[in-house]
Amino acid sequence: MRNPAEDRVRNFYSTVGWEEQSGITEDSRRFEDLRDSAREYVSKSRLRVLRHIPAAGEKMLDMASGPVQYPEYVEYSRTFAKRYCVDLSMQALESAKKKIGDRGVFLCGSFMDLDLNSDIFDCVISLHTIYHIDRDLQEQAVRKLLRVCKPGAPIVIVYSNPDHLRNKLGQWARFARLITKPKAVDNAHVAGELYFFAHPLSWWNRFRDEVEVKIYPCRFLSSDQQKRLIPDNGLGRTMFSILYAAEEAFPQLFAKYSMHPMIVMTKR
Repeated sequence: MRNPAEDRVRNFYSTVGWEEQSGITEDSRRFEDLRDSAREYVSKSRLRVLRHIPAAGEKMLDMASGPVQYPEYVEYSRTFAKRYCVDLSMQALESAKKKIGDRGVFLCGSFMDLDLNSDIFDCVISLHTIYHIDRDLQEQAVRKLLRVCKPGAPIVIVYSNPDHLRNKLGQWARFARLITKPKAVDNAHVAGELYFFAHPLSWWNRFRDEVEVKIYPCRFLSSDQQKRLIPDNGLGRTMFSILYAAEEAFPQLFAKYSMHPMIVMTKR
């Protein structure tokens, strides 16, 4: 199945996305906070996924695995016999193979087109991927993830939240401007290289017919917001420590307003 959204993703990652300079991919350079002050916070945030992965299993599915580019990502499947990595980029899969080795199964192509049996995976993960799928196909993709997962197994998805706190504040500000200065409202939108669309968190309720759905905080701010708001020094490290502690102390609040929530579904 080919579609414009997928073609944009494929084009980006087959050209510049996985190109490396000094061991850092262009994807990481653009979309991650690589500063020293953020290193511990970002690592601990990624490791939150491990809390919902079984202690052991036969097969894990990593949908849109990329090159499994961070050490924490490698950890997710340490206790699994096989990790099935699906990605549009052969370059990414070749890099993933160097990290996972014989325990990996590498499938290049669109997840939507792959012929996978039902109820075969002990765990499914999909990190920062579903929102790059066409908005009208996202439900189909998630339903397929549910179908291939065994009953009782978790599906862990790191998504994006259109109602995160910064957007909410922006909406209130735009509403105020609309009342006072209607002509000043700017509806222009410039699309980036990657297709992006995030449904509201309530959208995930549609899957409750098949699974239990829980939402947890993964990261409150986007990487760009972190860079703008938190300095790269000792003060910044302290701010990140406080942020992580707050996310841990008030998970429901931060899940509701985080930029990147973690959707955890357990198949009945």
